[in-house]
Amino acid sequence: MNNLQQIMQMGQQLQTRMTKLQESLGSQQITASSGGGMVSATVDGKGDVKEVRIDPTCVDKDDVEMLEDLVVAAVSQAQTKARQVYDEEMKKAAGGFPIQIPGLL
Repeated sequence: MNNLQQIMQMGQQLQTRMTKLQESLGSQQITASSGGGMVSATVDGKGDVKEVRIDPTCVDKDDVEMLEDLVVAAVSQAQTKARQVYDEEMKKAAGGFPIQIPGLL
């Protein structure tokens, strides 16, 4: 019976750490750029896009496709970085056990 209580306590502690981690990830800002910095994208630690910045010098009405590609590249890189941060933080919080929370990245 004592082992069951210990397991329950560990589960509650893990749940508390995961809740704090989710809150922390929501407040983190991760930025990546493309085109030599002409386009940058900022996402939160969950990968949600928060901001896109475009250098006006790369806006060319005759080459919108290039700008679109740069935006996609910057957002993708920022989201990849956010997934890496998420994975690292989850490993720390879970004490090395592989845990995934549905709905996050």
